Amino acid sequence: MEHRDLYSSVCELRVNGIVEESIVDGPGFRYTVFTQGCLHHCTGCHNPDTHDMEGGYPLDVQDILTQVMENPLLSGVTFSGGEPFLQPAPLCTLAAQVRSLDKNVVVYTGYKYEQLLGLSLHSPYIARLLDLTDILIDGLFVEELRSLELLYRSSSNQRILRL
Repeated sequence: MEHRDLYSSVCELRVNGIVEESIVDGPGFRYTVFTQGCLHHCTGCHNPDTHDMEGGYPLDVQDILTQVMENPLLSGVTFSGGEPFLQPAPLCTLAAQVRSLDKNVVVYTGYKYEQLLGLSLHSPYIARLLDLTDILIDGLFVEELRSLELLYRSSSNQRILRL
């Protein structure tokens, strides 16, 4: 399947929801953005309402950043989904601003890191988002490998990569 940047705006992100303080989506207190849209459709997905490309609602990147700045307890921001790498342009904008606040960026993706490197050859936004990512949790959710014992992951095939 050919990848393309599904949303071209660098200022607006299509989201399914926000969790303002999470302790399960990466290290420390995290502001978690659940992006809208996913092509993976993993069996047993925890967030199937994020799959519809037209679902969710638009949110300005600056509005998200304002909320992040209002909470001094946050360690960083997590991009989950859906599939964040379907909206790399606005996430690059947000990630760069988050990093400028000395906070870290965690990204969950159904793609393997190696696949993203290949896709980045055709999308400078994917390459830039990888550059701005501190921790990447990659791999499809596999229901048969599901475990509640894993740190920050849902199935044992998923990897935690410090970039």
